[in-house]
Amino acid sequence: MAADNKTEKATPKRRGEARGKGQVVKSSDVNTAVVLAAVVGALAAFGPKMLHQMETIVATGLRQSGDPQLATPGGVQTLTMWGLKSLLVTLAPMLGVALGAGLLANVMQVKLRFSMTGLKPSLTKLNPGPGFKRLASKDALVEALKAVAKTSVVATVAFFAVKPKLPVLGSLVGLSPAALPGTVGPMVIGIAARVLVAFVVLAVADYAWQRRRFEEKLKMSKEEVKQEHKQQDISPEVKRAMRRRQMEQARKRMMADVPTADVIITNPTHFAVAVRYDGKKPAPEVVAKGADLVAKAIRRIAAENGVPVLSNPPLARALYREVEIGRQIPEEFFVAVAEVLAFVFRTAGRRRLAA
Repeated sequence: MAADNKTEKATPKRRGEARGKGQVVKSSDVNTAVVLAAVVGALAAFGPKMLHQMETIVATGLRQSGDPQLATPGGVQTLTMWGLKSLLVTLAPMLGVALGAGLLANVMQVKLRFSMTGLKPSLTKLNPGPGFKRLASKDALVEALKAVAKTSVVATVAFFAVKPKLPVLGSLVGLSPAALPGTVGPMVIGIAARVLVAFVVLAVADYAWQRRRFEEKLKMSKEEVKQEHKQQDISPEVKRAMRRRQMEQARKRMMADVPTADVIITNPTHFAVAVRYDGKKPAPEVVAKGADLVAKAIRRIAAENGVPVLSNPPLARALYREVEIGRQIPEEFFVAVAEVLAFVFRTAGRRRLAA
């Protein structure tokens, strides 16, 4: 069904299936805005205490640096580890707030739902070809323009927030170190708050855009909606019987195509994949595949019809897992399948010459 015919809103069943695959509305800008808001709030709340702790760390480190025992490598290492641990303890509240805010932002958007679909291994993910295509796609261009626009907006807001403070910043040259935090702190918080407002506006706009894109991708055609309603009206028993008949018919059609294959690539016992290349299509196609008993039946039919059977466990497993019946071989398997077919064709040619 053409994409232009998908004019109907997604049904609850379609939405549930998408969510089960981990496909949900999510905006990274919302995460950024929530984390930034939490960090700004934590900075306002814990900033003075953190500054005092850092002053104590620096002062203590400088006093200990004059200790003669630090002349040894072990002494330097001890002082360094103490400084790093003290700094980590000082920054722990800020890091904890940022981590908690990031988790909260994700839960707010996608709820608590775990999906293993994205973690399943796939050789197609290692193929750089689709990655380059995505880089040149319309979505990539839109994301690039959005990134430029967001950077420009945030930079503009930050510039106009800092510009009025330039005379004040210039007057800080002669200010004592003790008085510097009290003057600079409120200024930094004010600038961060203005940038935060810009991020919140961008996050709201991006979330609306992501939701619109998500709804467009989930849209269904009228025929799909009609078929789904029909399926819902059928009892579970009838559905199971229909699925069994469909699977049996599909298996019969698949087995009927085994004699037309050029080679059967096996595991050698657990998997069997029948590949055919007639030269009319750009690439070879999988006409049948199966595991265990189905694989045994494929090998038996191949033997009865003189179709060559070749053991190549890695290729058999990969083709069984990645390529559906009736589909052409993906680019990442071209070389391996071509070598198998070339070997089969050469062997068949030699047999004809010997005969």
